[in-house]
This record gives sequence, C-alpha cells and structure tokens, in this order.
Amino acid sequence: MGIIVSKFGGSSLCDAEQFKKVRDILLADPDRRYVVPSAPGRRFGDDDKITDLLYRCYKLAHTGQSYSECFSQIVARYCDIVRDLNLDLDLLPALHEAEGEIARQDNPDYAASRGEYFSGLILSSYLGWDFIDAAEVIRFDRQGVFAPEWTNEQLSEALKSRGHAVIPGFYGSMPSGQVKTFSRGGSDITGAIVARAVAADLYENWTDVSGFMMADPRIIDNPRSIDCLTYRELRELSYMGATVLHEDAIFPVRKAGIPTNIRNTNHPNHPGTMISVDPAPGSEDRTITGIAGHKNFTLISIDKAMMNSELGFGRRVLGVLEDLGISFEHLPTGIDTMCVVIADRELELHRQEIIDRIEACCHPDSIEFTSGVALIATVGRGMVNKRGTASRLFRALAVADINVRMIDQGSSELNIIVGVDGKDFERAVSAIYYEFV
Repeated sequence: MGIIVSKFGGSSLCDAEQFKKVRDILLADPDRRYVVPSAPGRRFGDDDKITDLLYRCYKLAHTGQSYSECFSQIVARYCDIVRDLNLDLDLLPALHEAEGEIARQDNPDYAASRGEYFSGLILSSYLGWDFIDAAEVIRFDRQGVFAPEWTNEQLSEALKSRGHAVIPGFYGSMPSGQVKTFSRGGSDITGAIVARAVAADLYENWTDVSGFMMADPRIIDNPRSIDCLTYRELRELSYMGATVLHEDAIFPVRKAGIPTNIRNTNHPNHPGTMISVDPAPGSEDRTITGIAGHKNFTLISIDKAMMNSELGFGRRVLGVLEDLGISFEHLPTGIDTMCVVIADRELELHRQEIIDRIEACCHPDSIEFTSGVALIATVGRGMVNKRGTASRLFRALAVADINVRMIDQGSSELNIIVGVDGKDFERAVSAIYYEFV
C-alpha cells in the first residue's frame, strides 16, 4: 500500500498482554512504519488510567501534599509491563526524574504528558524502532496554540530518514521548551499530524471498538456498524456526540486527503470503519449513515412582527451572545421568528442578562426560553438523493408520539437535526433508527 501510520489508544496499551497485541499488529504489515501510543488505560472497571494518576500527582504536589504513594502506582504499572515483556529496559531513572519534575512545573501539562512518553519508550524498546520525543517535533506557539505548518516541517524532516519510529501522542512543546498538551484524547491529533507529515497512504486509529456504530449502543441494542463514511459525515456525527474519534483529529488527515481506518486492537481482523474524503463506491445507496445527539439544550425563541425587514436584527441578537462569550449551536429562523439554540451550561449565569440585552437592542414582541431540549442529528450523504427521507423521519417520530420542538436542515441536505423534549431523547433515537435500518 505505501506508508501506514498507526495510533493506539489507552485500552490498547493498558498492560503487557495488550502491548503484545500491538506488536503483532504492527509487524503483520511492513507498511506500518510509524506508531503513536497513548498512555496505559484501565485494565478493569475501577482501575485508574495512568494519565489520571499523573494529574492526581500534580494536584497533590501543588497543594502541599505528598504524592509519592500515588506516583509509586505509576512506577509499578510501567515496571510490570517492562518485566512481563522481558525487556532489557531500566525505566526507573527516567521515572524518578519525572517524579521530581512534577513538583517543579507550574502547570500540569508536563505531568500529564509522561504517560505517553513512557509508553513510547517501552514500545520503542519492544519493537526495536527509533524513539522520537514529541516535544522535539510537535510545536506550539508562544500563546500555546498548535502550530501546524511549523510542526509539519519539523516532523517531516525528523522522519524522512527513519524507516520506523515511535512518536508519543498527546503533547509537544512551546518555543521555550515547556511541554504543552493537546486536550484530552489528543493522541488522536498526534496520530493524524504524523500521518500528514509522512504523506501516509493510510492512518489507522486502533481502539477497543470495531469502528463506528449507526447509533449509541446504550440506546439501540446491537446497532449496525458503519463500514465507510466521509469526513463530512464524521464531522457531523462527532459534533453531535459520536465519540469514537477525537473530533479535532480529522483535520490534518482530511486536509491531506489521507483516509482513516478505525480498528479494534482486540479484534484485528475486523475491517472497522473506513473514513475518506470521497464516498466509497456503492455508499450512495445508503439513505442514512448514522444518528447521534445530545441532551441539555435551551431554545431561545425571539418573535417580532416584520423582523425580516428590519436590517441587522440577527446581527444584534448574536452580538449580545458574543459580548457575553456565549456560543450558539443552531439558528433556525422564520419570517418573524428567530430561534437560537444554546447549550444549557452556557446559560447558567447569563439568562436574565440575555433577556435584558436583547430587549434593549432589538425590542422584540416576546422572548421565550425552552429548556431541557435534546438535539438529534440524522446524518447521511444518501439523503440528498432519496425523496421522502424527511417525511419518513417525521412520520416515525409522530408514530412514536414524540413532539418535535425544532427542525434544522442545512442546504447540503447532509444532516437533519430535530429538537425534542429531553425525556423523549432515547425513544426518538430508536424511532428514527428503526425507521431506516
């Protein structure tokens, strides 16, 4: 095929047995040349993730408490992995150095990054591949904002002479050399960055599920898997709550036109979900790709006669939200009605202030708040070519006796979003799923 970059999540590296699975996967295909590891995750239900332990150590250290007992758990986890893999690798000096450095750092990023760092050292030794510290090649600017082009230049140069390499996920560094992390789940981002830097033919994201499901398995029993989808569909599903892949991670590979394959470390023969820029052959025959949603939204409905002829009305409403630092999710409108959808958490401190400011600058006839709303997105490229898709969706909700509080559909017809009462969320998802599947 060419070059494959593989990223493995925390569940894939939680203990020595999982490291063995990862090694078998990587060596099964000679095109798998670069790997991005996460920190070890949970081994069982109430176990601790290494990253959580590292954050705990930092908190204890910076509240004047001893963190040696907590850090000893981290040391034991890594030493157990090294021993069980029969590696000739002494991590203790580096671990003790990190233990002391945690107390000296003025933010938790260094502490949090050590989980991936030590996973990378172990995996590098186990594979016999080069180790590249992400702090040397993943760049953030002085404000702590990721610098994609600078990183791409540095990383491409570092990897062009390396046949195989391990690059820890989740972190990089600022110009001062200070370690800086991405948000939680940021190893997904690192994997995509590496794939772009080496112009990979494929980016594999290995986790503990066999790709995307068409709906949340906590709502739908054994939902159908999605064998392929486009990056545009992924963006819609991720934004609305599908959490298999870190949302920001799609941009580097999407920009470079590199397909992403979501795979299961524990079932490596399963093909998983393939994500690409262009639709796969035959996928146009599928009406919908998936269903996702969130609860806890508020609809702000603003009514004013002749609103459509009042220049700048919408701008003034959105200006109120901007001044208060509040982002909105959706903006369905009518001739004399404007509806702004906002996450409940954004409104906790500003409800009355929003009312007062909108009344002062827009003089509406009425403002109505509807809380406890759930949004459900039905996503699929095939909807644009299938007549009657919307009618089927709303008929399914009507048959289930579910009242629709809001409808929003973009001109691309890639996504139909409906707002329902939060108490009807699960029933609505089920009604839509079983109508189309």
